[in-house]
Amino acid sequence: MIYVSVQNSESIDQALKRFNLKIAQSGLLRELKDHAHYEKPSEKRRKAARKRPQRS
Repeated sequence: MIYVSVQNSESIDQALKRFNLKIAQSGLLRELKDHAHYEKPSEKRRKAARKRPQRS
């Protein structure tokens, strides 16, 4: 769970910016995008193979 406390002198825009930064740093947004649709097992293997470094 990600929390951002808003100070009295802080604007909502600044707090929202900090919140978005925390979400990006935690990797939560990437994980949500990865699980947004079904991926076939063959596509998962192909994607994993592309991420692995190629041997020479």
